[in-house]
Amino acid sequence: MCRLVRVTRRNGQEHTEIQYAITSVPRHQAGADRLLAWWRGHWGIEDRLHYVRDVTFAEDASRIRSGDAPQNMAALRNGVLSLLRLHGHKNIAAALRQCTWQTSRLFAYLRILKQ
Repeated sequence: MCRLVRVTRRNGQEHTEIQYAITSVPRHQAGADRLLAWWRGHWGIEDRLHYVRDVTFAEDASRIRSGDAPQNMAALRNGVLSLLRLHGHKNIAAALRQCTWQTSRLFAYLRILKQ
């Protein structure tokens, strides 16, 4: 078990947040540095994938709810994210707008047309 204490400053006031985690890794293999790296790695996934899917693609607001469609749409969204990141885009919303305005760029990413 481990505890993470985070102290932040918002609007000039100090806030303390405490979070706990449980791991099956033995204590001698999981020092504070390693546990913190794992913790940050987990939130990196949350920030780079789930947050982008929810905010940029409005996944939580999607009305697609029956059969295999939700899973298929999630796979398509993941594919689009991967494609854009492979082409060096950091801001996914801006990249989506760019591909909307310049469809030839999108086709070049998909190797349908040469750019």
